[in-house]
Amino acid sequence: MRSVVYSEPGDSSVLSLQERPLPEPGPGEVRVRVVVSGVNPTDWKARAGGTYGDTLPFPEITPNQDGAGVVDAVGDGVDGLRVGDRVWLYMAAAERPTGTAQEYTVVPATRAVPLPEGTSFDVGASLGVPAMTAHRALTTHEHGPDRLAPGALTGKTVLVSGGAGAVGHAAIQLARWAGATVITTISSDEKATLATAAGAHHTVNYREDGAADRIRAIAPEGVDIVVEVSVPQNAPLVAEVLANHGVVSIYANNGGDEATLPVRPNMSVNARYQFLLLYTVGDAALSAAAEDITAALRDGALPVGADAGLPLTRFPLEQTAAAHDAVEGDTVGKVLVDVASV
Repeated sequence: MRSVVYSEPGDSSVLSLQERPLPEPGPGEVRVRVVVSGVNPTDWKARAGGTYGDTLPFPEITPNQDGAGVVDAVGDGVDGLRVGDRVWLYMAAAERPTGTAQEYTVVPATRAVPLPEGTSFDVGASLGVPAMTAHRALTTHEHGPDRLAPGALTGKTVLVSGGAGAVGHAAIQLARWAGATVITTISSDEKATLATAAGAHHTVNYREDGAADRIRAIAPEGVDIVVEVSVPQNAPLVAEVLANHGVVSIYANNGGDEATLPVRPNMSVNARYQFLLLYTVGDAALSAAAEDITAALRDGALPVGADAGLPLTRFPLEQTAAAHDAVEGDTVGKVLVDVASV
């Protein structure tokens, strides 16, 4: 089979397309014929040494955590999945050498989730890291739900920072599906158009004066949940608009590794700052996210593509390095790698 691999950390030039033996699933595992692989910032950062440092835990690693395809073989002890099932994959390369940038990948059965009928492989490959991160960010409020479903966030106001990104896009869609009023901050009219297409009720350009006043005009009592991509940059704005007992769910370190928080405004509203990392969040949270996201898929709540606010940029498998470069270069929307024909 064709497989993209790297044997040392570095820039995208360490990736190469190789022929590798077809892997066999062990107990509790499934083998999936990958149709589409999804690329996330975590994929190029891991390849560059951000996860493993200078020494890799495996002789070779195939990158990319997310993807979608068809179950091709089932190991012993697997219930609920059969050969021929269409699935979406998450954390395929987490503590494993078998990511989705290859024609076949072996994953624990729990990381292969059935795709509802009518859901495309493009949608499936765009879930994983972004959608599960968004789910966790929306379920950390002290007085909010720990599961998402229609009506679960009714009465809540959600502020999504950077609504044109992949996590922001999923957060808008999931929050809207769950009944929240959704505000998103963006940096341009073009990104406002994307966020609106995703389902945001309101967009506010954070680069313009008076952004906090405009958010307060929409949500006089403040916002309940902030899905935050850059707390170093946005901490002052957040402190001005947070509701009493509001939570700031921080899922990335865009803008730097350190942030300064204004104490008094946050203290006065009993603010909670919740950091989250998908890879250490725990099996219960991952399972809940997978179930709720699949329910949202059945309701048609997570479309992708330019018309849905998430433009798709595609590369063939042999250009996986270019796909990584595109994500590192902040390409707007979702970057996908076409691995096999349907």
